Amino acid sequence: MASSESPAAPTEDVSAETVPTFSDLGLGDAVLKALKDVGYETPSAIQAQTIPPLLGGRDVLGVAQTGTGKTAAFALPILDQLDPGQKTPQALVLAPTRELALQVCEAFEKYASHLRGVHVLPVYGGQGYGTQLSALRRGVHIVVGTPGRILDHLDKGTLDLSALRFLVLDEADEMLKMGFAEDVDTILAETPAEKQIALFSATMPAQIRRISQQHLRDPEEITVKGKTTTSANITQRYLMVSYPQKVDALTRILEVENFEGMIVFVRTKSETETLAEKLRARGYTAAAISGDVAQAQRERTVDQLKSGKLDILVATDVAARGLDVDRITHVVNYDIPIDTESYVHRVGRTGRAGRSGAAISFVTPRERRLLGAIEKATRQPLTEMRIPSVEDVNVTRLSRFDDAITVALADQEKLGQYRDIIAHYVEHHDVVEADVAAALAIVSQGDTPLLLEEEIRPPRRERPEREQGARDERRPRSGAPLSPYRIEVGKRQRVEPRQIVGALANEGGLSRQDFGRIDIRPDFSIVELPADLPRETLDRLRDTRIGGKPIELRPDPRPFRSTRGPRDDRDGRGGPRGDRGDRPARKPRS
Repeated sequence: MASSESPAAPTEDVSAETVPTFSDLGLGDAVLKALKDVGYETPSAIQAQTIPPLLGGRDVLGVAQTGTGKTAAFALPILDQLDPGQKTPQALVLAPTRELALQVCEAFEKYASHLRGVHVLPVYGGQGYGTQLSALRRGVHIVVGTPGRILDHLDKGTLDLSALRFLVLDEADEMLKMGFAEDVDTILAETPAEKQIALFSATMPAQIRRISQQHLRDPEEITVKGKTTTSANITQRYLMVSYPQKVDALTRILEVENFEGMIVFVRTKSETETLAEKLRARGYTAAAISGDVAQAQRERTVDQLKSGKLDILVATDVAARGLDVDRITHVVNYDIPIDTESYVHRVGRTGRAGRSGAAISFVTPRERRLLGAIEKATRQPLTEMRIPSVEDVNVTRLSRFDDAITVALADQEKLGQYRDIIAHYVEHHDVVEADVAAALAIVSQGDTPLLLEEEIRPPRRERPEREQGARDERRPRSGAPLSPYRIEVGKRQRVEPRQIVGALANEGGLSRQDFGRIDIRPDFSIVELPADLPRETLDRLRDTRIGGKPIELRPDPRPFRSTRGPRDDRDGRGGPRGDRGDRPARKPRS
């Protein structure tokens, strides 16, 4: 997954006279070169206010929404002050979810492109310990992880924070909502007293204020309200879809949408050419541009898009920066952007000069949170759409076929010539004219059938989640028969249902639909999970810890007998609390 956190939203309320350039903030040449490579010129408000105090050694308490550019606000000054010769971790970033941890890690790598020998390690649940242990033994400078897995490494003695110089709490309010408060306190207690702390939160509840007063030293308080909005003349929709369905879903959309020019945004450079090739194989004129494409080639591709020789451009955020083509009527977020500023920038490529435009975003079940962040930041709800059906596609194809016939009938000169040819065939072969017309339609279509026959079906190893979409192939099938499993934590360990759901979802790649009833006994608990859990999932879950204690998950042969009555003890509404894939909401050692 590539991060594309843009430093400045197009409509952010920051005066050009008061905002310095990145070179004015005191950053070193290596970091400035990396910013130039990705096309960043002007810092966002949170970056302009945060980078100087962090470079000056002060703690920072930042209140900023997701998508205001805060990742670069703390990543750039950390990278600028790293000592590449020190192999033990110098910076630790705590993030509430694995998705955010990966985003932050990739941002660090992008900004460190001109710094030699800087190693960044993502640490999160669901990833094997072996990979993380090998990287830690080799030496890393920056660790980005979720509190649960960081705490596990500290318990095992595999993460050395004795030389830590920088600590970042990213989206601290989200960490508290997910039950990480005590984990965060425990981790902070394991770090040196002399360190620099940056805490970022979208809100400032009493608990965040308490953490700030307890752990930060005379912090610089910075509050930034992003004003990222999208144009009112752009229709914004989203489609719930699993990753394997995306190509077919995009093909259906291309069939039924009346578009002139289109940009399809993906996250990675490699995916641009891969997707463009798939579209060309389906008969569309498509080309790819990314940060690796030479400027001359980029200009030729954009000129083709402008002239109509090219209809679809597959691009990354960086490659499409500054792209202004009036023909673009549609933007498709094939990979939904991780930050809201990128979304606003992407959508702004259509609906130019007062024209109407359309934006369609593909959202996988795991990315619902990103969708919510976009709606909150832009203050505009996105309308859900469904994958166009076979009937929708066939109606569109027949309409276009009718239009082609109508255009041909208007050319009387050519029509007269072909009438003679058809009359000659009818006379010598004793065939009615309607059959000849049908045969000519077959000839004109070639090997491509005019009408579709089958619906899009998920891959064999997946089932749709609700009406559309499906979970990762690593996950058990939603709706599969449930069986009881025993875990060796219970009331004596003060375990709660949300901790069980969070830990198992985090390590096993499960979702809320995979959980049945949960019964917490004094010394153990019984939880209903899919009966056909894959062997690799069982192996991962067996080593999972809750509150520092291994749960030793195993099938329980006895029938489920809840001691809690007809309702399970998950959330009182018939479903487990939370729907994130990364909720290791565990408590530290009692």
